[in-house]
Amino acid sequence: MVLRGICILSVLLVSTPAVTPALAAPFPEDGPLLINDYKRTVASRIVAANEEVFFEPLPEMLKSVVVLEITVDRRGYPLDVYVIRSNGYPELEQVALASVLRAAPFDGPQPGVLQGAASVSFLETFLFRADGFYQVLSLVLPLQDSFSPSLAGASN
Repeated sequence: MVLRGICILSVLLVSTPAVTPALAAPFPEDGPLLINDYKRTVASRIVAANEEVFFEPLPEMLKSVVVLEITVDRRGYPLDVYVIRSNGYPELEQVALASVLRAAPFDGPQPGVLQGAASVSFLETFLFRADGFYQVLSLVLPLQDSFSPSLAGASN
């Protein structure tokens, strides 16, 4: 019985793919060193991987603003993506969520971005116009010199 148990354990060990090397993957040698630079890198990847993006100037009034919290591990894989702010359009929330997941994996964050942690979390804002197309706030530079209530979807 002991011999059979050892054989089963040996088969499991041989047939199970090793996960440890992937978890110990080295940090990228080049890339953004600050969180805002990393956010722009991720935002660029999201824009490149999705068709629901517009590049014209922002409209004066947006249909919706969706803010996601994105948590990325050291290899660039999203660990968690969820809505922390929305204007009540679930279909636009789903577009934002799907856009992030479709663009993954991202480049792994540099050690300076991780600051010793195993992952990094940041907020990203999706600015939707009435037709459902969006811009990602990290790539909208400069947004405006000062905050505009109309851009936030507020009415006068």
